[in-house]
Amino acid sequence: MKQVYKEEELVVPEGVTVAIKARVITVTGPRGTLQKNCQHADMSMRVIAPTPNSVKKEWKVRLVVWHGGRKHVACLRTIRSCIENLIQGVTYGFQYKMRLVYAHFPINVIINDKKDAVEIRNFLGEKIVRNVPMLEGVTIRESTAQKDEIILEGNDIDNVSQSAASIHGSCLVKNKDIRKFLDGIYVSEKTTVVSKDEE
Repeated sequence: MKQVYKEEELVVPEGVTVAIKARVITVTGPRGTLQKNCQHADMSMRVIAPTPNSVKKEWKVRLVVWHGGRKHVACLRTIRSCIENLIQGVTYGFQYKMRLVYAHFPINVIINDKKDAVEIRNFLGEKIVRNVPMLEGVTIRESTAQKDEIILEGNDIDNVSQSAASIHGSCLVKNKDIRKFLDGIYVSEKTTVVSKDEE
């Protein structure tokens, strides 16, 4: 059954500005600016300024769907989550920790000088060299606190998670029993660059 009117509202935190033009969302914060094109989502997106007599001077983003079916209405929460991720990215950043797992052949990871690509050698003793470039805005470094750990950092959750998936996907065990051969590079922790406790 279609719903005549359905809306989602999102409060923009202090220090972050959100601009929407033709369903292209631009979010600016302490760590930089992120942009996301949401023109595929058929809904009204507006930034609501605080009224002069309102007690809380907070900006809001309002998403509205008129005469939407179940799947159309579900897009509201999806776009809301996308905006929340953009806000979190420009405020705290995203950090993915990945562990190198091996039983016999140690995996060698070489990070280039620009910290925007990684070279993986000796996976399962193979001679092949795997090169994985990082997506835009993602940096990679070796962990100083933990052996056999690499850390990916960036503001855009899409780029950080896709870069981590590309590294994981380049080290998949082929033609062997994956219950026995557990070697690979796996995401062990997802956190933020700036700790939320520091706020």
